[in-house]
Amino acid sequence: MGSDTETEKKKAPVALAPIAKPLAGKKLCKRTLKLVRRASEAKCLKRGVKEVVKSIRRGNKGLCVIAGNISPIDVITHVPILCEEANIPYIYVPSKEANLLVCFGCPSEQDLATAGTTKRPTCCVLVLTKPTKGEISEEVKEKLKADYDQVAAEVAEATSAMF
Repeated sequence: MGSDTETEKKKAPVALAPIAKPLAGKKLCKRTLKLVRRASEAKCLKRGVKEVVKSIRRGNKGLCVIAGNISPIDVITHVPILCEEANIPYIYVPSKEANLLVCFGCPSEQDLATAGTTKRPTCCVLVLTKPTKGEISEEVKEKLKADYDQVAAEVAEATSAMF
């Protein structure tokens, strides 16, 4: 009986916020979460609404990744506006939790929280173009920059298709 409820949870549709646009598709979701994981390993990541807002206001540049199933929605409604004012690209991913990402075809181990190497679900993350403290090796910097450029180009394409 316990396995039936677990199966039902995985098949339940994702309750996305009405403002979750542009929403990443399967491929872009996978690439974005891979970028988040790589940025986390390189210490080029800000997690949570407070850290992201603070970084944007301080003038840090990067890519903002926002979970699309946040409830209450008021928690994140100001983040896209801040991103637009600062010319920072942003994208919504379907979920902040692993079991809901399975519905959209993204591997469960690559959700926003896990990709950001945190145990708690995360509303949004900001992938920075360079670390705020310290330095990273050239090889890691090149891989991160290549992934960042690819995802940022796809996000820009998704955003332009929206308007």
